[in-house]
Amino acid sequence: QVQLVESGGGLVQAGGSLRLSCVASENIISYNSMGWFRQAPGKQRELVARITRAGSPNYADSVKGRSTISRDNAKNTVYLQLDSLKPEDTAVYYCNAVLSSWSGVYNYWGQGTQVTVSS
Repeated sequence: QVQLVESGGGLVQAGGSLRLSCVASENIISYNSMGWFRQAPGKQRELVARITRAGSPNYADSVKGRSTISRDNAKNTVYLQLDSLKPEDTAVYYCNAVLSSWSGVYNYWGQGTQVTVSS
């Protein structure tokens, strides 16, 4: 089972930027997609951005235009660049790996990294 370790979270002022990293314990090319989700207090976990094995990204409307997801297969790492941060971006951000096989679809999660945006 893959281990996902996030880093890069922290406290930032509104309008600032952060780059989150997710390092996987094995080759991420094995996974159909890698992504970032977030969960704010009292809210459900939601997709922020996802990137397929082929490198195609998609973004939640709430971050479209001010975030970039990328992957470095050689480093088994996925990044999420967050710009023009808003207080409503405050959440725990989780890395996700999706594996689709004949036996089903499997989701793997990291422990999360806290992002706090002050106004």
